[in-house]
Amino acid sequence: MDLSNRTVLVVGGTSGIGRELARRFAAAGSTVAVAGRNPEALSELAAEGFGTFGIDVTDGDSVDRARDAVLARYPGLDTVVTMSGVMLMEDLRDPAHFEAARTTIDTNLVGTIRVVDAFTPHLVDRGAGTFVTVTSGIAFLPFPPMPTYAASKAAVHAYSEALRAQLDGTGVDVVELVPPAVATAGQEKVNPHALPLDDFATEVMQLLSQDPTPHEILVKAVHLHRWAERDGTYDTLVAQRSQALAMLPTRK
Repeated sequence: MDLSNRTVLVVGGTSGIGRELARRFAAAGSTVAVAGRNPEALSELAAEGFGTFGIDVTDGDSVDRARDAVLARYPGLDTVVTMSGVMLMEDLRDPAHFEAARTTIDTNLVGTIRVVDAFTPHLVDRGAGTFVTVTSGIAFLPFPPMPTYAASKAAVHAYSEALRAQLDGTGVDVVELVPPAVATAGQEKVNPHALPLDDFATEVMQLLSQDPTPHEILVKAVHLHRWAERDGTYDTLVAQRSQALAMLPTRK
C-alpha cells in the first residue's frame, strides 16, 4: 500500500488507535478524513486540518448521510478504515448483560457491515481501493470478561475473509488490522503489558507499506493471540485469562 498518496476515511477515528492512525496516514502524505460521534474531538481534528464528519454506525441513516457528505467532498476516496467499536464487560450469569451484548454487536459487527455496505459501490465503481477492517487479538484468544466483544471481533474476522473473497477481481482489497492490547482508552491502567500506542502505530504503518500488503496486519505483540491454537497454547492461555473474571463486580 502506497501510504503517500491516498485519500483515507477513518470511521471511529476520534480517539485512540483510530486517531493515531489518521495522523500517521496524514504524516505519510495522504489526504485524511475522520468520522465519529464526538463533536469536541471532531472539532479538535478539524483544527489539525482533517476533514471531519459526524457518524453513528448504529444508525443506518447516519451512515448514509456521512457517506454522501464524504464522497461529495472527497470523490477520490480510495481507503476506508472501520475503527468504531466498544469494549464492555459482561457477567453471563446475569441476564441484564444482554443490553451490553446487543450494544456490542450493533456497534462492532453490524456497524462495520453498515460502513462497508455504504462505501462498497463507490470503491467497486472506482475499480481500486482498500477496506481496512479492525478486529482484535481477542477474536482469536477470548478474554472471558468480555464475551460478546470477543464474539463480535471473531465475526468481523470471518466477515472480512468473506468480503475479500467476494470482492476478488474488483480491484478492492480487504486488509484486517488485528490489534493486541494497546495503551490507550484506559487499557494502560488495567494491563501493564499493553503496547505503547506510538510503537503500535509505527509497526502498523510499516506492515501496511509492505508489497504486497498482508491480508492481516499482525504486530509482533499479537502473534501470541493469533497463533495460540496453532502453537498449542490456547487452553493454557484461556485459563490464565479466565482469572480476570474476578474483575466482574458481581464476582467480588
